[in-house]
Amino acid sequence: MDKTLTASLARLPVSFGDIEAAAALLAGSVKRTICDRSRTLSDITGADIWLKFENLQFTATFKERGALNRLSALSAEERRRGVIAASAGNHAQGVAYHAARLFIPATIFVPVGTPTVKIENTRRHGTDVIEGGATLEEATALAIEHGRQQHLTFIHPYDDPLIIAGQGTTALEMLGAVPDLDILIVPIGGGGLISGMAIAARTLKPGIEIIGVQAALCPSMYNLIKAQQLPMRGDTLAEGISVKAPGRITSEIVRALVDDIVLVSEQRIEQAVSLLITIEKTVTEGAGAAGLAAVLADEARFAGRKVGMVLSGGNIDTHLLSSVLTRQLAREGRLTQLRFDIADRPGQLGTVVAILGKMGANIVEVSHQRIFTDLPAKAVLLEVVIETRDRAHLDATIAALKAANIDISGH
Repeated sequence: MDKTLTASLARLPVSFGDIEAAAALLAGSVKRTICDRSRTLSDITGADIWLKFENLQFTATFKERGALNRLSALSAEERRRGVIAASAGNHAQGVAYHAARLFIPATIFVPVGTPTVKIENTRRHGTDVIEGGATLEEATALAIEHGRQQHLTFIHPYDDPLIIAGQGTTALEMLGAVPDLDILIVPIGGGGLISGMAIAARTLKPGIEIIGVQAALCPSMYNLIKAQQLPMRGDTLAEGISVKAPGRITSEIVRALVDDIVLVSEQRIEQAVSLLITIEKTVTEGAGAAGLAAVLADEARFAGRKVGMVLSGGNIDTHLLSSVLTRQLAREGRLTQLRFDIADRPGQLGTVVAILGKMGANIVEVSHQRIFTDLPAKAVLLEVVIETRDRAHLDATIAALKAANIDISGH
């Protein structure tokens, strides 16, 4: 390790020793999740992809690492009074689960609109969950004030040395399992996970490249580190990393140790969630799929390199997951809505159906509209949702319809 890096690590508020101590404390209480190679994703992307399955933790999130490390440091009086936290869902579950294990009363504030699955999973641990504030920052302000009034200890989701040290144990396990990784790709919200992982990784393998990923709709850490002012919408599928105010401690660590931060589009995140389900048979939320989304968006950058990424969470609302999978099928040409302008006379619908059947397209849904349309009175708007094998099959099916002089008005 060169002297500059050694000096940088020494100045940081979290040390490698802190992370090792956290690992010893977590042993037996937090699952040591597998870090496994994806042969198919490696073939698709051209990179050598290794996945750390933190979505297989009991709470389906890495957040319980930091939560347990922080809760274990409470004094007896602090444990008696209880704790309070604010979270978009995953930190809430980590705190709730381990607080219940340690018999510590816990109250959690979540922003209005937090996925139901995350709220219900948190309540299941016997925790008081309060919805308040339109954003995580507003929920945090409410939690801090409530905690002050009730004399509760606030457990920060990311900007706390003990939280950061706990999250850093993820990198200890990854490099312990696969010591020759070239790159770590880590989702960034407030920065707790990448901060802890960067300290551990830089100590164990100084030359490793560390890349953070943010959703393009919420580029908070990207803006801070790169001195940009990209707009912050926040309504991203990756709500777990939709944090508008990066931490003071975490931003210091990211600035010192992280090589780059990249932004990924919603379409790439959706594609990554879909691929992880269809190929790895594992459910991830948007934030958990952000690392794969980054590779899919820039395959040339990672080609031929050994890439480790963290599937940081698996808490995604089932309705949202259904929408993501359906939208991806549409993008791949496997699910399509066709609109036809046909004459209102017997046999026309049957002709369309016969051609679709001959081409092997499966009809999912049919709408036959005479009234609510601008077409002439002797015409009918026919809408058919079909399943096809892929884009080529869809194109062939459309060509067959057009060859039969059937007017396709849009698809």
